[in-house]
Amino acid sequence: MGTIYKRGQTYWLKYYRNGKPYYESAKSSKETEAKKLLKKREGEISEGKLPGVYFDRIRFDELAEDLLRDYRINQKKSLVRAERSTGHLKEYFEGFKVSQITTPHIQSYIETRQDEGAANATINRELSALKRMLNMGARQTPPKVDRVPYIPMLKENNTRKGFFEHGDYLALRDALPDYLKGFVTFAYKTGWRVSEINNLT
Repeated sequence: MGTIYKRGQTYWLKYYRNGKPYYESAKSSKETEAKKLLKKREGEISEGKLPGVYFDRIRFDELAEDLLRDYRINQKKSLVRAERSTGHLKEYFEGFKVSQITTPHIQSYIETRQDEGAANATINRELSALKRMLNMGARQTPPKVDRVPYIPMLKENNTRKGFFEHGDYLALRDALPDYLKGFVTFAYKTGWRVSEINNLT
């Protein structure tokens, strides 16, 4: 059974899960609001869930590092691309609590990237990385993510065509001036677009 009490003008909650006490600010000076939050937390615990305050301690940065660690452990070839996608996501979501990563914020991120000139396919790869890190967090024991928000994907109208066979690539590379050979070799091996390579620093 939990209790509420006051610290200054703000109400606080104290409740237990598996014998462990949890303390949480109701962030309100109203007793009714504190009682409502306490009831919610006790309901979560009775259903076998972690109390919501636990998920407020988890931030985007931790999920992003978990994703990249998984790529490194499994030696995935797409690690570099994951690092780039995560880097763009971090520019917007760095410091966000898990509970703050909502569909409206994701839509705002999409608009921001579109304003920066990113292609829909590029943004979709970044959204896929976000979805993967949230799903990984939800599967952790104990879970780091309570629920995965709806993540809208964009229609891709910039599908690439005209792929080289390996022999065609070799012929093209050998015919190029030396200063372009490294650029084309990198593009061929990674599958990146010219605009993506040009933006590398």
